[in-house]
Amino acid sequence: MAATPRFRKDAVAVPEETHPVDETLPPLKMFTSGLQHVAAMYAGVVAPPMIVGPAVGLSATETAFLMGASLFTAGLATLLQTLGFWKIGAKLPFVNGVSFAGVTPMIAIGKGEGVDAIPVIFGAIIVAGLLGFLAAPYFGKLVRFFPPVVTGTVITLIGVSLLPVAFNWSQGGNSTASDHGSMQNIGMAALTLAIVLVMRKFLRGFLQQISILLGLVVGTLIAIPLHMTNFDAIRDADIVGFPTPFHFGAPQFQVAAIISMCIVMLVCMTESTADILALGKIVGRPADAKTIEGGLRADTLGSAVSPLFNGFMCSAFAQNIGLVAMTKVRSRFVVAAGGGILILLGLCPVAASVIGVVPLPVLGGAGIVLFGSVAASGIQTLAGAAMEKGENALIVAASVGIGLIPIAAPGFYHAFPKDLLVVLDSGISTGCVVAILLNLAFNHLGAKNKDEAAQATSEPAFVH
Repeated sequence: MAATPRFRKDAVAVPEETHPVDETLPPLKMFTSGLQHVAAMYAGVVAPPMIVGPAVGLSATETAFLMGASLFTAGLATLLQTLGFWKIGAKLPFVNGVSFAGVTPMIAIGKGEGVDAIPVIFGAIIVAGLLGFLAAPYFGKLVRFFPPVVTGTVITLIGVSLLPVAFNWSQGGNSTASDHGSMQNIGMAALTLAIVLVMRKFLRGFLQQISILLGLVVGTLIAIPLHMTNFDAIRDADIVGFPTPFHFGAPQFQVAAIISMCIVMLVCMTESTADILALGKIVGRPADAKTIEGGLRADTLGSAVSPLFNGFMCSAFAQNIGLVAMTKVRSRFVVAAGGGILILLGLCPVAASVIGVVPLPVLGGAGIVLFGSVAASGIQTLAGAAMEKGENALIVAASVGIGLIPIAAPGFYHAFPKDLLVVLDSGISTGCVVAILLNLAFNHLGAKNKDEAAQATSEPAFVH
């Protein structure tokens, strides 16, 4: 007869421990921690519509509507990433919002088109999102063509391309106004910049993370007695409102615009892949191919759906990854709570229009840090790009040089066909294409063997 197995009297069945990523926190802590994520990303979400809106001729009220729509769609995309369904979503504490990478190409699409450009932009984003969704399972095989020498170049160009916007805001934003470039405007921008830098230097923890947002608040308070603020956007805004689908008209599909936004989608997918890998290490759940695929599906589906509610292309917000690392709160449900808060903010036009009170010179001062940080991130990425190997330095030199043409010489391509200008007038698009092609030529097609190609390239990386 077989011996009966013995058990210790004090032995108890221990349920499998829940991973910190899947933990649910008490409601109050869930809300406050989620609010921290919203505060850390708020300025980054509303900045792109604030730039694109006036660039295509939208009024302050319409721009505020666009900002509300961006908050709403960022919330939807964040819920897709954190909660997920089927094979969609990384199911990590991963925040999604409007990508800066699309700003310059969207402005290029809007040149000469005015408000009519919005449906064209939305149509291009829908197509780029759907194509990206279909490409998500195969993108892992393409990532090796986006090493730091490519991604670093593109991210640097994104930041540099946005800096002229901050400079224009610092002058007052309207070149026809009598006070454009006045000492008062530039002085206010300089003061706001100084406030942000001082806060960044002396504050600690979460307050340091939102120093740009705090700088905007302090700068605006100082501007009120100087009569530089305008409260019209708040007065005209409703307390409750829904981002009406296709508010600016049905989407239109133009080939040149679609090509430009597809290039941006590749950049966003590369950025998200790097961020998913980084976040997986931070939360102790290393990202595998399935996780990356799900994350990219959420990114691209969120981008494809976003224009339905008048939002732009969505991508990872790496500053929130830093917040996860700092707070040690790894629950994806906390970030999902942040996504819910973003949706509520998007349904409250007054909340979205508050940023409209901030004077443009104040925005300009903070924008120098915000956009400059993006460029600095690109430079940081290039620092790990093995510049001493192969022709990587040449790739960066040519790509950045060509990418800066639309900024340094705005009329350079004036004799080219109008459809081509949509791509050529975006330094991000042209710089990205040149970087990819030169990387292929020098580090893949020109490499004698796989080892040589591997030495000249490395894993793609992105840091805000």
